[in-house]
Amino acid sequence: MGPSRRALTLFLSVEALLYAAFLTWDLTVGGRGSNPIKYAGILLCLAYSLYLERRGGSRLVPAALAFTALADVFLLLLDRHYALGILLFCVVQGLYLVRIVRHPRGRSLWGLRAVLFLLALLVLKGLGLLIPLNILALFYFTNFFCNALASLGCPGRNMRLFSVGLWLFLCCDLCVGLFQSPELTSPAVEAFVRVGMWLFYLPAQVLIVLSGANQPFGGTPYETK
Repeated sequence: MGPSRRALTLFLSVEALLYAAFLTWDLTVGGRGSNPIKYAGILLCLAYSLYLERRGGSRLVPAALAFTALADVFLLLLDRHYALGILLFCVVQGLYLVRIVRHPRGRSLWGLRAVLFLLALLVLKGLGLLIPLNILALFYFTNFFCNALASLGCPGRNMRLFSVGLWLFLCCDLCVGLFQSPELTSPAVEAFVRVGMWLFYLPAQVLIVLSGANQPFGGTPYETK
């Protein structure tokens, strides 16, 4: 049983309102005042993914969204315990890897993951930045990048939505990385990435949620066994 069109329309409409609200706030007022609005958008994604699961959709997507919402408590609302937040996002990418390899055309790309992580460690060591938090962040990012690559080889409407969502999510994390390294960017780039983080992040989560729907908006039989 697929999701009702009324529920889908309501979900997308409220997400669009929240998106417009926090982008307007960030572009005009700035600061952390829009964070509760942003987090409401993530909680709504989680709620809708649970609704889709009850109607025959993916079980992995709501699990990943639950860890996403928990990670954002630390990284967005509390703005501390960054290692815990990144570790929770590692769990999210682990669940998305399971989703990819369950697909008949899915690939794990284990070799590429190992090579990229080792190369990243060498770069960190060369820069004198080989500290635990950076190592954890690179482990997360290299695995995330490989998940995004692997998703491109999974055909089907749901997996196309999932792949676009992952790449937008990756764009968000690139913005986060640049925002945390202002010495590497110009003032114009810094101004963009400050807004760009959530410009990409919420649409990414919405697409990932929609990719977990059962028919008629794209089936996920290999995930729901």
